[in-house]
Amino acid sequence: MRIRWQGWFPAAIVTLAAAGLVSADLSDRRMRAWWDGHALTTDTVSGLLVLLITLLVVDQVVKHRQLNDRSQAVAAQTAIMMAQASRSAKAVSEVIGGSGERDAALDEVRTYMVMLLVGAPILIDNKVSRTFLERAQNLGGELARALSMTSAAAGSYQPSLLDEATARLRAASVPLLKPLSNDERVAAAGIDTG
Repeated sequence: MRIRWQGWFPAAIVTLAAAGLVSADLSDRRMRAWWDGHALTTDTVSGLLVLLITLLVVDQVVKHRQLNDRSQAVAAQTAIMMAQASRSAKAVSEVIGGSGERDAALDEVRTYMVMLLVGAPILIDNKVSRTFLERAQNLGGELARALSMTSAAAGSYQPSLLDEATARLRAASVPLLKPLSNDERVAAAGIDTG
């Protein structure tokens, strides 16, 4: 949050400088006479101040809109990945329990891993989304490990490890899903935080 306000600081300084010059012009007769006697300087300074204020404020508005648009894209990607993570974890859990098909679970995990590759460039730029990506990668590794261990020796994998990885991923997804409405979260990933 602090970084968002840092961009407004230069705009506030330039605005205060302009307000100070206007105030001094209105209250100090000698200053007003000086500005009256130097028309080109007055026009140049006032034009630069208006230009600076405009550029700095417009820059902040554009950055704010880009941040909102990006947070929507990250939220949507997160919801989609969470939905696939849930399907993959369920399929692998069924294989661990002995009631699921290994080939179907492999397909779900493969799809999840492809989604990780596709989503990584979107998620890697920000610390919070990077944490989610790391947890998603950890879950992917846990899913692959569970499948490889169940093929080698039935029942040798501890299902709690998969549950813990899924819970960590779900916790990391919460701040990223905030831009979505509850209905959008439920529709995309079956996550009800309402």
